[in-house]
Amino acid sequence: MNAPVPILMYHSIAHEPTLETRELSVSPRAFAEQLELLGERGFTPLSTSGLAAIWRTPGRALPPRPVLITFDDGYEGVHRHGLPVLAKHGFASTLFVSTGWLRGAHDTGGGLDLMLDWDQVRQLAAAGTEIGGHSHTHPQLDQLDDDDLWFELLRCREIVTDELGTRPTSFAYPYGYSSRRVRHTVRGAGFAQSLAVNNGLARRNQGPYALQRVTVRRSTGIEEFERLVEGRAITRTFARDCALTKGYAVVRRVRQARRKATRTRV
Repeated sequence: MNAPVPILMYHSIAHEPTLETRELSVSPRAFAEQLELLGERGFTPLSTSGLAAIWRTPGRALPPRPVLITFDDGYEGVHRHGLPVLAKHGFASTLFVSTGWLRGAHDTGGGLDLMLDWDQVRQLAAAGTEIGGHSHTHPQLDQLDDDDLWFELLRCREIVTDELGTRPTSFAYPYGYSSRRVRHTVRGAGFAQSLAVNNGLARRNQGPYALQRVTVRRSTGIEEFERLVEGRAITRTFARDCALTKGYAVVRRVRQARRKATRTRV
């Protein structure tokens, strides 16, 4: 029941991404090649809620070679380039949307590239993609006070529910980071499971609100991609990322403590 599962984290799929999204973008050709490899190697893609349901059910076994294909933010290329490839293979996936970044009535103007509109999100959902939450405006959630944190989560959940007619049950933390307070609030907002990053394989004993993912980048070649989904050499591949993440977490905690001290003095 605690067998590790690779959860792949994608962002943009684009021929020519913006400077802001380039590092976390993959080309349409690379994405097609990566999914072809998953099919050839006999992997079984699951949705986020699908994996969580298996791990919550005593005695229920994982399918052969499980893997999750996830997309963060809501870039238009997921529909233009990703959907046809997913449909070709019949693969499940999960799209985590920052509702204030998508084109349409709720747009706050924060998107970093051409974003999906809600008709495209509905088409993805109709094709079998699970739609999850990724906050409203994509802030660092641990840096928000309680009121703003609740707003980001509840507004995101409300918009997805209104637009799709289905309440989202899965969430992904913007920037991949969470704190105990954030995880508790995500649960209180009605999300049943949530994904972090940490660039490691997901395991049942991580708990439903801190499941790890591995990042797929523009620089991820097919041999490295194969190592990621096979769970080989992940620690070495992301050693620099892990060090930066830990260092940034310390900086965030210091900043948060200073803000609390300032408010107390005032």
